Amino acid sequence: MSLTVSARKLQDILRALPEKEEAVLDIQNNRLQVRAGKSRFNLQTLPAADFPTLADPGALQVSLRVTQKEFREWLLLVQFAMAQQDIRYYLNGLLLVVEGEKIKMVATDGHRLSYAAGVIAGPPEKKEIILPRKAIHELTKLLADADEPLDIEVYAAQVKFRFSTIELITKIIDGKFPDYTRVIPTNYSRCVMIDRLELLQALQRAAILSNEKFRGVRWMLTENSLRISCTNNEQEEALEELDVTYNGQPLDVGFNITYLLDVLTNVQGEKVECLFGDANSSMLITLPDLAEFKYVVMPMRI
Repeated sequence: MSLTVSARKLQDILRALPEKEEAVLDIQNNRLQVRAGKSRFNLQTLPAADFPTLADPGALQVSLRVTQKEFREWLLLVQFAMAQQDIRYYLNGLLLVVEGEKIKMVATDGHRLSYAAGVIAGPPEKKEIILPRKAIHELTKLLADADEPLDIEVYAAQVKFRFSTIELITKIIDGKFPDYTRVIPTNYSRCVMIDRLELLQALQRAAILSNEKFRGVRWMLTENSLRISCTNNEQEEALEELDVTYNGQPLDVGFNITYLLDVLTNVQGEKVECLFGDANSSMLITLPDLAEFKYVVMPMRI
């Protein structure tokens, strides 16, 4: 016997039941009855034949295996930079690049870019695919923080992820992802090392008085000092000053504070390294303990 039922409603019912309560599912008059203790729920059903079927994925192009923990960690380092409902549909996803012994993940919304890479046993030929935003979010929730295997199969228009008792199949976004290598700076000379948690907390405090629409924050770097300020339309101002190791030229530049909070919240490690060009250039954030991570955020006028 097969049928279809609202997954959201069934999940919400089962989640709301007492933890140790046994649930019984029964089909009666084309309805699904869920019984638990003295609770009764009758859900409408539809014929299983009406449930959509997946198209033939075609021939297998790439197959690889990684641990769930590694793949999840790479996803968490980049997924927050994906665009949301951008007209450039290819930005509403994550670029996955596999070539030889290297796997790369890139996400950007046009204002900031996050890049992470790792080592795997992959195919010698290069393969690039764009995974949808929703599939990425499901994977970050479902993958275990453990060294259990994750098998990935890439087809012409689909990708299958197999792990534990789960098989997740997603379509591939058809489009050309921007050349991320041109966005990541390689010649910045101004560098400051900052305690990640200290910077995060300072930005969180300053953000309270930031402009709700533009979310701008001003960074003023002078010798061994970083001043952070936010203002809003009510002429209110927040000012934070951090002691840093810096002996370069003074710099006054603005950024979107949300983009900075995102990266500092999603990465780990005690320190972050911030590299600058000039007041009109992007900022590059790296991690001393993770060479294959890069985060680029564009400047803004304040």
